[in-house]
Amino acid sequence: MRKSVIFLLALVGVFLVDDGLKQLFLDGYEWHSRCISLELHINRGVAFSLFAFLGEWLKWLQVVLVTGLFAYFAWTGLLADYPFLSGSLMGAALGNLSDRFRHGGVVDYVYWHCGFDFAIFNFADTIIDLSIVSILISVYMKQKKAKGVRH
Repeated sequence: MRKSVIFLLALVGVFLVDDGLKQLFLDGYEWHSRCISLELHINRGVAFSLFAFLGEWLKWLQVVLVTGLFAYFAWTGLLADYPFLSGSLMGAALGNLSDRFRHGGVVDYVYWHCGFDFAIFNFADTIIDLSIVSILISVYMKQKKAKGVRH
């Protein structure tokens, strides 16, 4: 029960923060510096605008992928073992997926352009990356510790 609450709070919290930040840019907020611009961009593809050619099919493909990811996490026990990280990942994934249905693409707004042009991204993208890396490190450390105990 406790882990389910942690999962749901992380999911809802990340989703709401992501949605609130995106709404700022949808309402016209912009800020620019020498290296970073915070400005609205609608990404109709995925990372680096890949697969934009899929159009409307992309959002349905992502529904399948997010549902599959949730099922995999539940089936393997990752959901129970890492409820905060899993909830954060799912909240961010649902935030970007929600954009596709409401805005026709993902609302991105962080543009790094200092020295080289980097992909434009958002809070949810960052949380997805951090959650995945944290889960991978945690699983690796848990396995490493378990192997050390056996010897």
